[in-house]
Amino acid sequence: MKASSIFGLVLIAGGLFLILRPPHYETQHSVLKFGGLTATVRQEREIPGWVGGTILGAGLVLLSVGLIKR
Repeated sequence: MKASSIFGLVLIAGGLFLILRPPHYETQHSVLKFGGLTATVRQEREIPGWVGGTILGAGLVLLSVGLIKR
């Protein structure tokens, strides 16, 4: 297999993972600062589904290019 086909398969697996089980990440924002007192807000967010779809599409393109050039 060519390197583009292998990398395409890796991207397909990663894209499917992001679509089916999107990972979460946490953001922290300061909302109030008054002297030595600081109030912060933590939000848990997940990676949007379009990111996984884009990675999946790129993987499909690389896999097809790798198979066609064969």
